[in-house]
Amino acid sequence: MTWKTFASPRGNAFIGGLDRRSFLKTVGALGLAAPLGAVSASSLFAQAAEPAAELKKVKFATNATAICLAPVFVAQQHGIFTKYGLEVELVNFGASTEALLEAIATGKADGGVGMALRWLKALEQGFDVKITAGTHGGCSRLVALKSAGIANLTELKGKTIGISDLASPGKNFFSILLHKEGIDPVADVEWRQYPGELLQLAAEKGEIHAIADGDPKAYFWLQDPKYIQIASNLDHGFENRVCCIVGLRGSLIRDDLPTASALTRALLEAQDLTVAKPKLAAEAFLPQAPKDKTVADFVGVLKDQTHGHNPTGADLRTEIALYAQELRDVQVFKHSTDPQQFADRVYADVLTA
Repeated sequence: MTWKTFASPRGNAFIGGLDRRSFLKTVGALGLAAPLGAVSASSLFAQAAEPAAELKKVKFATNATAICLAPVFVAQQHGIFTKYGLEVELVNFGASTEALLEAIATGKADGGVGMALRWLKALEQGFDVKITAGTHGGCSRLVALKSAGIANLTELKGKTIGISDLASPGKNFFSILLHKEGIDPVADVEWRQYPGELLQLAAEKGEIHAIADGDPKAYFWLQDPKYIQIASNLDHGFENRVCCIVGLRGSLIRDDLPTASALTRALLEAQDLTVAKPKLAAEAFLPQAPKDKTVADFVGVLKDQTHGHNPTGADLRTEIALYAQELRDVQVFKHSTDPQQFADRVYADVLTA
């Protein structure tokens, strides 16, 4: 079929007259998987004339219930992985973050996409997994029933917040926001864990005053006029901060950089296509979705997130370091962890190396 590429709506640094993303798309369109820095204009056409190589087999872990990962399904269903020389097997991984990262580090999977504020603490422990790109911002929300009478973060002092687990990205992120508002997230609020499907019931029974959770559940709760959004990870100064990240096994990057580069490029292109055609992305995700939801429902979720924000290079290292500092401030990271050194250790440049 004929494949059209869509220009990224955001600006990028220019390389030889082309912005970075356009150059990557040009490379991908010619079926290359070489690192960006190793590709010259003169070599593009020579390599394009060569017979297509056998597809590289890759196992990629994903969460089939997370709408924010719809671009992964776009890449699979619309030939983007194949375009970059990859045969990708998607593995639905529902276990703990530590188990997922261990699976990547030990080669049971070659990579995955996950939430930065769920992965970073685990990466502090030393898993051999490297972050190669950010995929989008948004998808964590702090919501409450209007009847709880809470409209802002400062009103949560002395209150109870429901969470799905004690290491959840929602708990980590809203701990950061509370700290910035002068509220001690350890001493001034209570975090109470419930199974995800019982969080609404706990709020309705008055056992908790607010819920910290993620999309698509939290997005759909807000469609009920009984709920309000107190905050999200796209406000209070976090409007341009990444939420989810690409992690690849360290040995893949060291031993097969072309494949690591191709996989990262394919995922970035899928993000661009999601921005250009959110309906296509929602359709790709729909087979994984609850049966009572429609394509239009998920288009709404995707448009409420920032799928055009996928930093790499120095920009991503900066965002990782900021998170590391903030997680240290709220006692999630060890006090001895240096934020910049941590960012340098866990990030890997697979596009220009």
